[in-house]
Amino acid sequence: MTQQASRLFVAIIDDDLSVVQSLGLLFESADYEVRLFTSGMALLKSGCLPEIDCLVSDIDMPGMDGFAVLREVHARRPDLPAILITGYPDKLKRLPPGELGTTLIFAKPLQGPELLAAVSEALRDRRI
Repeated sequence: MTQQASRLFVAIIDDDLSVVQSLGLLFESADYEVRLFTSGMALLKSGCLPEIDCLVSDIDMPGMDGFAVLREVHARRPDLPAILITGYPDKLKRLPPGELGTTLIFAKPLQGPELLAAVSEALRDRRI
């Protein structure tokens, strides 16, 4: 089996292009394949959802927010690990208990090592 075949795919969604690019470089440096999107609809229309091993999505985006993205993705891939990120963590206090299940949430500014560790843990059983 080649090195390329064993790499895991992480999809990153954020409406801020600089955040998407920065996170893309972070995950590539940890040997993940990345798919970068500036909207949830772009991911859903891309056709690459079946190949994704983990989703990292911003919550606060115009149009389809991260919660809507998560609902759509989990309707198609219920077991796909997902991590949400936000620059507005106070908004999370308004969510009903249990709304996100086991989905992890990170506040911006992000700590790269912590985010990588969370994705690695979420993907622990998917490693080849």
